[in-house]
Amino acid sequence: MAGIKQFNENEALERAMHVFWRQGYGATSMQQLAQATGVLRGSLYHAYGDKQAIFLLAFARYREHYLGMVRQHMQLDDPVAALRAYFAYVISSMSEPVPPLDDTPSSRTRGCLTTKIATDETAMDEPVRNALRDMLEGLADVLEQRLSQPDAKARLTLAPKDAARLLVTFTRGNVVMERIYHGQEELQATAESMIQVLFKRC
Repeated sequence: MAGIKQFNENEALERAMHVFWRQGYGATSMQQLAQATGVLRGSLYHAYGDKQAIFLLAFARYREHYLGMVRQHMQLDDPVAALRAYFAYVISSMSEPVPPLDDTPSSRTRGCLTTKIATDETAMDEPVRNALRDMLEGLADVLEQRLSQPDAKARLTLAPKDAARLLVTFTRGNVVMERIYHGQEELQATAESMIQVLFKRC
């Protein structure tokens, strides 16, 4: 990064992430990022170079937080309870209101940042694609690590790696269902069905 920053970078990247989350990648401009972060557009260019660089840094922060939370939930002693806690976190996260760009509250739910960017064709340059891939592969790794432990592996109907991949794909589909139905109960019921499919004698 060029130059010496005269602003709180953590706060600026947090606010930038909310802009991308609300609007997607293509619809977000440097001017909007400047307004949301309170940093002059020229200073953003000087510090980061372009919009993509800002997104990648903001998304890296998001990835670290998200995977940390998933890892925390998956540490529960019982593997079924761990998966239920994981699903509860994912569903709660995607069902929260869209972070506002100003003081105006929104009735929209925010969904999943990864999926929102992945379905934005304007975002599919290789650096962004790699960041999204790292996020999903990191999630699969966290899930597989827990499902590979003896207490889980003995009860799984699939190999841990296959189960982890299925869970990652399943949660992406749940994002779409949330956008249509806006109902946590529906998502939780479907998640419970997935657990019943993956585990024997739940």
